[in-house]
Formats: sequence, C-alpha cells, structure tokens
Amino acid sequence: MSARGDLAQALREEGGLLAAALAPDGAAPRAGLDVEALAAATVAGPRGERAPADYAVVLAAVREGYLLHYGDAAGDVVRPRERDLGLLGGDRLFALGLARLAALGDLDAVIELADLISLCAQAHAGAAEDDAGAQALADAAWHAAATAIGHGPRLAHTRAKERARAGEVDAEAALRDAADVPNLP
Repeated sequence: MSARGDLAQALREEGGLLAAALAPDGAAPRAGLDVEALAAATVAGPRGERAPADYAVVLAAVREGYLLHYGDAAGDVVRPRERDLGLLGGDRLFALGLARLAALGDLDAVIELADLISLCAQAHAGAAEDDAGAQALADAAWHAAATAIGHGPRLAHTRAKERARAGEVDAEAALRDAADVPNLP
C-alpha cells in the first residue's frame, strides 16, 4: 500500500469524525509536495528503514495535519466539510504522527517533527494564503525534515533550521541543501 493508503486505513480503524471525512478511495492528491516522495526519502535512511511502514504513516499523518491547517482545511486523505473540523483534525493528525514516533522510541525524530511543525507555522504566520515564499520555505522544511528523520540529525540541518527561525533570507536554500546531503556533518 501507500503512505496515504496506510493512513486512511488507520483512520478507518480508529473510527470517528476523521474516518467519516475520508476522501473517496482513488481521489487524486492535492497539488504540491508528494507525501509518498517524502516518505521514500525518510525510509531510505538507516533510521527510517528500521520500520518503513511506520515512518511512512508518520510522515503521511503529519503532512495531512499540515494540509488541514494550511490548505483550506482539506487534505489528500481527509476532506472535512467544515473548516473547524479540518483544523481540529489537523491537530489530531499531528498528535497521531508524534505518538507513533514516540512508540517507536525515536525521540530524535519526534524533535524533528516538532521543529517541522513549528517552522511551517512560522513560515505561514502572517503570510497571505497564496504567498509563494512562505510555501517554498515550508516545502524546504518538509524536504529537510524527511531526510533528517530517516538519516538522523546533521549539523547542516540544525544550522538551516536556525536560519529559518531567525528569518534569514537564505533559510530556504539552506534547508534544501541540508535535505540533499544527508551524509555530511
């Protein structure tokens, strides 16, 4: 199956409001980053390959939470009719991803996802909904986080996150560079 498919199955099994708001099977994903590619980057690393299906669902859950928060309350897997349910569902999906990582005992990855969530919130804070710069910074943070979760934290990644937090103009490029070179310190 796929990361999105596995997440949908987990939500079906859980039941409740998110299960009732699942997109129809075979629904096309929204434009933007592909969670399957992000999951593949994660499971390609030595940490991610320990439990590839679990890490893929974690990335899918947190990405879906992000989409529900910053994508008009509609995601690839969950498409609620009400914006408030989308926001609450996004919070639930963030928590689901973080809880699964904690259950795996991967506290470094929990920190990476928490940093990712906060960097995305910072990128979008005060930005217009269609702000290409905010979206590019958030996308770069996603790529860097996927690599860091799978390969472990690297100094280049830590420095890139610091640049993003400080609002430096080269933060997006630094995050993209950190995502592309997982074996450098």
